[in-house]
Amino acid sequence: MAHLASDTLTPLHIAVLTVSDTRDESTDTSGNYLVEQAKASGHEVVAKAICIDDKYQLRAQLSQWIADPNIQVVLSTGGTGFTARDTTPEAFEPLFDRQIEGFGELFRHISFGEIGTSTVQSRAFAGFANGTAIFCMPGSTNACKTAWTGILQEQLDSRHRPCNFAPHVAPVK
Repeated sequence: MAHLASDTLTPLHIAVLTVSDTRDESTDTSGNYLVEQAKASGHEVVAKAICIDDKYQLRAQLSQWIADPNIQVVLSTGGTGFTARDTTPEAFEPLFDRQIEGFGELFRHISFGEIGTSTVQSRAFAGFANGTAIFCMPGSTNACKTAWTGILQEQLDSRHRPCNFAPHVAPVK
């Protein structure tokens, strides 16, 4: 599997979506954290948006980014809980060509060490659509830190061995 890693970083084009009825640019600590970490890791953040917890508006935003040949990865924060307004999984999963089951499983495993059994209320998930990798995590900044430092930082780094997601995303056109 070493063929899935490279000796040099391949910067990925990333879009960050915050799902929230209450946050704006000045209070979007989770989305801003993901932007900062992606840039610090050498990636290019090419889009950022805040979208209300509405299944159809979320699906429209994600569909636009999936169809954009300049976006290879979407990092989404929020809307993965159990309230009536948390509809990110229901909005996004029908658009997936393939699930990345291990992302949610590993997120909850890591999160268990931080928040105990409350992690069962996380519906973190991921998948691929049209060559775009989509990672969805809870809306708290701490959850985004858990996902970034525990999974995404390595898995979006083309140098990470034995494998990573960089060679699986569509090339930028």
